[in-house]
Amino acid sequence: MSWLTNFLTSSLGQKTVMALTGIFLILFLVIHLIGNLQLLKDDGGEAFNTYAYFMTTNPLIKTTSYLLYFSILLHAVQGLLLWSRNRAARGNTRYAVQFARPAERASRNMGWLGIIILIFIVLHMYQFWFQMHWGAVPFVEYDAYPHPVKDLYALVTATYKEPAYVLFYVISMAVVGYHLWHGFWSSFQTLGLNHKKYTPIIKGLGMAYSILVPLLFAVIPVVTYLK
Repeated sequence: MSWLTNFLTSSLGQKTVMALTGIFLILFLVIHLIGNLQLLKDDGGEAFNTYAYFMTTNPLIKTTSYLLYFSILLHAVQGLLLWSRNRAARGNTRYAVQFARPAERASRNMGWLGIIILIFIVLHMYQFWFQMHWGAVPFVEYDAYPHPVKDLYALVTATYKEPAYVLFYVISMAVVGYHLWHGFWSSFQTLGLNHKKYTPIIKGLGMAYSILVPLLFAVIPVVTYLK
């Protein structure tokens, strides 16, 4: 197993882990967005609450969620380690910063962007995940289930009525979008999927994804606040 340890601790191994966990998180964001869009339905929260109950009680999804938590943590730790290593290797010269190419500048900003996103994730999970499990969340009844379910819709909409949180959320989504803009195509590049025929397509998909997905996430709290 020494070869595996050596690989995972090498620069190439860390970049590979970053790429794989990044792609997994990219897929997760789409699923998470589909669930969050249920908040926009004018049904008093039934669609969102029934969706949330299914997602939090299904054994397969619950198991996958633990993989998600691990991936977020691993992605963050590996990203910070790579960022720190690259900064130390480059040195903080004004010449390097001044004449860096756009792609290089984006790469250098990934660390700071990652820190902001990590702070957002921690606050976001405290506000919703922690409150869902240990907070005083009321229950509501629907025909879809023979028993009451937690009214997470009330928790979310109450939070989105706070203008400071809505502003923080929108800014965080802008940061996520910029992070994805560079991270999407670079993940595929790290895995060797770099071809003059397919790279422009991947970059195009990454650009569309990094704009559309964060934008839709940001729209939800804004619309909820304005209702």
